[in-house]
Amino acid sequence: MINGILWVLGCQLVGEVLVRSLGISIPGPVVGMVLLFGVLSLRRPGPESGTLRFSDGLLRHLQLFFVPVSVGIMVHASEIGQQWLPIAGGLGLSWAAGLVTVAVLASRLARRRETGVEVDD
Repeated sequence: MINGILWVLGCQLVGEVLVRSLGISIPGPVVGMVLLFGVLSLRRPGPESGTLRFSDGLLRHLQLFFVPVSVGIMVHASEIGQQWLPIAGGLGLSWAAGLVTVAVLASRLARRRETGVEVDD
């Protein structure tokens, strides 16, 4: 499992270094996650690999990652109350964008299935 932790943290570190050195406006952990996806796609680790065991452990305790967010919301509740309109607008627009994206993809996949073109899983 130590090996898995090192792979995950190593990819995050490489992502952070790439973002900071290239001046990209994407968060370093996101770049690291894409790198980890690439590494896992190439290596194809088995179900008993340390990386998968570590990620299963993280997913089992995912609710703990919401504690800092909840504390941040409580600390900045007055600012959130003052800026409720832009926050509500952003939430509404992002929800609508997600809904439209899913609708377009679902209709394209349904059309593809009707025409008999196989969709790879």
